[in-house]
Amino acid sequence: MKNLIIKKWIEPYKLLETVKKYCSLQDYTFDGSNKLINKNKMLEDIAQSKNKFGLYMKNVNKFYVFSPQNDFQLLDTLIQAFEFIENDYEYSEDTDKVLNMVDMGKSEASFINADF
Repeated sequence: MKNLIIKKWIEPYKLLETVKKYCSLQDYTFDGSNKLINKNKMLEDIAQSKNKFGLYMKNVNKFYVFSPQNDFQLLDTLIQAFEFIENDYEYSEDTDKVLNMVDMGKSEASFINADF
């Protein structure tokens, strides 16, 4: 599974609204007691379809699952909307790593299953 790590600071609301323009959305709100359960629900949800992808952002207690409505290119959209340069993002195959990077403050957000 290919995951996109966002290293550039972006206001979470703007990131969410940018992607919502092109996708339907399901969210899984969590607190300390049910974070693992909802993380697993998100991962199961995106595993059901090749086109679904997840989002986890720093300081937001939600996991998001997006279903693109049309021919949607995530990275192209983000580059255009936020003027990303190559150092602003990276890819990783390790889903646990990208989620932990957000929790440790080493990234602003991670898109899970962003390889479509």
